[in-house]
Amino acid sequence: MKIFPGKLKKGDEIRIIAPALSLKIVSQKNIDYAIQVLEALGLKITFGKHVNEQDIFSSSSIQSRVEDLHAAFQDSNVKAILAVIGGSNANQLLKYLDYDLIKNNPKIFCGFSDITALQNAIFHKTGLVTYSGPQFSSFAMKKGFEYTLDFFKKVFFESAPISLISSHAWSDDEWFLDQSNRTFYINEGFWLIHSGKAKGTIVGGNLSTFQLLHGTAYMPSLVDTILFLEADSITEGHCVAEFDRYLQSVIHQTHFDKVKALLIGRFEKKFGMDLEKLNLIIESKQELKNIPVIANMDFGHTMPMFTFPIGGTCEINAKDNSTVSINLIEL
Repeated sequence: MKIFPGKLKKGDEIRIIAPALSLKIVSQKNIDYAIQVLEALGLKITFGKHVNEQDIFSSSSIQSRVEDLHAAFQDSNVKAILAVIGGSNANQLLKYLDYDLIKNNPKIFCGFSDITALQNAIFHKTGLVTYSGPQFSSFAMKKGFEYTLDFFKKVFFESAPISLISSHAWSDDEWFLDQSNRTFYINEGFWLIHSGKAKGTIVGGNLSTFQLLHGTAYMPSLVDTILFLEADSITEGHCVAEFDRYLQSVIHQTHFDKVKALLIGRFEKKFGMDLEKLNLIIESKQELKNIPVIANMDFGHTMPMFTFPIGGTCEINAKDNSTVSINLIEL
């Protein structure tokens, strides 16, 4: 059974934890600004005990990270939990989590990238709907953040269904290093590769991280799902080929034949993907022939991004490029 956490209201406490990389890698200037933006929403910001611990991997011990996550779920004053940032080792925590504790203390848990492992595992193990969206560090962005903030507020402060619409412009620059010198690109909108109608439960997130769950006790069922998948450019120079084989790995999972649709997040410029290459990849896979496939959506490792519920429900009606309707109807 699905468990939906309560919505936020002014005065609610938000706990910041570091289940992957440490808060230490974020500049104090950006920390202060992120706090300011969240407090402007009427939220109270607190931090996990171990968020500033930093080892040679710019992370902290499994014990410290698990302790902070458990403490955040256990604290009745905390209504939502934000990850500081992503990383590469959140899956280390999976077998140490107290899933009964999490299930019995449902609350919002939001982040993206490496946090994908925790979000899908928690949904699978407990039924608690988690959220792929901005992390604490994301709130330090001064330009081009309006779309991200608008969807964050709609998802967490309101209850109405949400239509996913394309942003006007996007960026994939290192904004956290230089807030005044930014590069933005006009958003060309959704890439409709396969049309069709679909309705299903959302699973997925970052593709390479989602792949880490394959064959484990933490992999969510693919039955009657809509897959939201995005790929980062960590393998720069080989990204397109890596995307192809990672996607193939998902297709090899049990019950992929029960997947209802595939939605793909926007690729970074240095990824090297374009519509022609993506079409070739999608059309090479027989398993995708009869389901809607839509790409260039506002989630992943570019900004801005919408927030979406892992475990929530999505409904798609895509006839042609001018009539693509994608709605979050249970969130």
